[in-house]
Amino acid sequence: MIDIDLIFNGTQWQYQISTTFFICVILPLLYYCYKRYVSKSPNSYNKIEAPIKLNVSIPDEAKPHWKGKRLYSPTLRIPDEPNKIQSYCPATSQSLGVFPTTSKEEMDQQIKAAKVAQKQWAKSSFSLRRKLLRTLNRYILDHQEDIARVACRDSGKTKLDASMGEIMVTLEKINWIIANGEKTLRPSQRPGPSNLLIGMMKSGEVRYEPMGVVSAIVSWNYPFHNLMGPLIAALFTGNAIVIKCSEQVIWSSQWFVLLVRTILKSLNIPEDLVQLCCCFPEDAEHFTSHPGLDHITFIGSKPVAHKVVESASKQLTPCVVELGGKDAVVVLDDVKDLNALASVIMRGTFQSGGQNCIGVERVICLPKAYETLVEILSKRVGQLRLGSDIDQLDEIDMGAMISDNRFERFQELIEDAVSKGAKLIHGGKPYQHPNYPQGHYFEPTLLIDVDQTMKIFSEEVFGPCLTMVKASDLDTAVDLANATEYGLGNSIFGGNFGVCSQVADRLESGNVAINDFATFYVAQLPFGGIKKSGYGKFGGEEGLTGLCVTKSVVMDKPFFRMLGVATAIPPPLDYPIADGTKAWGFVRALNSAGYDNKIWTVIQSIKKLAQGG
Repeated sequence: MIDIDLIFNGTQWQYQISTTFFICVILPLLYYCYKRYVSKSPNSYNKIEAPIKLNVSIPDEAKPHWKGKRLYSPTLRIPDEPNKIQSYCPATSQSLGVFPTTSKEEMDQQIKAAKVAQKQWAKSSFSLRRKLLRTLNRYILDHQEDIARVACRDSGKTKLDASMGEIMVTLEKINWIIANGEKTLRPSQRPGPSNLLIGMMKSGEVRYEPMGVVSAIVSWNYPFHNLMGPLIAALFTGNAIVIKCSEQVIWSSQWFVLLVRTILKSLNIPEDLVQLCCCFPEDAEHFTSHPGLDHITFIGSKPVAHKVVESASKQLTPCVVELGGKDAVVVLDDVKDLNALASVIMRGTFQSGGQNCIGVERVICLPKAYETLVEILSKRVGQLRLGSDIDQLDEIDMGAMISDNRFERFQELIEDAVSKGAKLIHGGKPYQHPNYPQGHYFEPTLLIDVDQTMKIFSEEVFGPCLTMVKASDLDTAVDLANATEYGLGNSIFGGNFGVCSQVADRLESGNVAINDFATFYVAQLPFGGIKKSGYGKFGGEEGLTGLCVTKSVVMDKPFFRMLGVATAIPPPLDYPIADGTKAWGFVRALNSAGYDNKIWTVIQSIKKLAQGG
């Protein structure tokens, strides 16, 4: 036995554990912790990569107790000023200022400046790139509330939603790249030719080189994370980036880019590596068809994606498009804790006002689980409180939506469903907040008994609407989950992992979580959809290599290079061909020697090659 004494605040506890337990359990656990959190931790670094500390003040509008001018009919466009954007807080309708749009000439200048800066940055070391990310990581960790308040002021969400959906996922991406980015981008050794003779001499590798100037056209629902995600990946892969933000969040996007450029300047890295432009949709084609862009990542809606891809095709600019979804949570009858599952569904549906590309749009349940979940959710949805938690002292569960321009469509979808047999349990209409009557609020909505005949079953809502669908059996549940044009993400919950895993194979989407919701995104796996949810991947290894030129390099193996032996054209094949028959016999023997699986044929072929064909 081994005695262990623990002393805390002057109090001593004594424990006895067996030697076997210590050796088999405790020691491996300590070793794992050392390897995970000390030896290989993203937060462990040498002095060269140590982050620098800096302070970037947040705008007054994001500070507590700010009093801004309230707009009584808030709108982004200013009459008679088509090149100006009126920015405002969607939760309170307070003005955040007026910003000029980026002109075509300014876009040209930004891309040109980025290209010059990238030539230098492409040669930078991974150590410097990690130092950049570590500095950004340190700032985010030290200023979490500041960043959350900026994101909330411009999007209307709550601080908790900003912390989980903006800050945590950004920190995860940074730290994953710090830990795994260089390994991902190292030259990848390949087996080389399968030809017996050529394969003896040749080896191959794939090298990942920066594309140049990449771009990201990002949506407004996560103003911090949607901007930072492609920016972090672009800089680590040696690229420059021009970000086109949504006009809805120009105020916060400018500050987020200022933060990054301040870090770049502090590290003596060219600030021009990161550029920000913003314009109204009618002026965007100049950007998306620009010959100076080497790649486009687009995050947004399917109708806009059609225009982006069509425009990019003029220059054959490669695109990754991440569009909407109609994500389903499939619930089997053997789920052990439906109360815990209800909490997952609530978070997946109502976080950020339901404005999530991988939010829960449909809950498809087998009969037993359905009845219990409806009962639980009917009690909980009606308790949600709306407001602006950066302005109010009250407890707030859900914030405002970015705009009220979809409210009428929300009501049409809900009314259509009710007319066809669905039951509206809660919500279903806009909410006029007593303190912020001009704010864009929509009541958290619970709609049950939804089926395929209803428009809301297949049309993306992108709002705070939880729809419940009953399935008679597992096969029907899978068919219902797949019965939309979208295929972004799904979840499957059940007590039998084997069954859940089989269901995951059958779900038609680019991402699936088993007994969890959307953790494929946090896990830095390649993220992207199928069908009308888009194509291409960002995140993880594929997200980094996708921003690189994949260069294939073939070479003589080191042994032959050391001997000074190099590949040469055999005399029978040298131009001009001296003897066509002999040349044909040589190539035929070469193919047989390299690819035939009959040993005697290989021997005979090698003999013929030695004789010159």
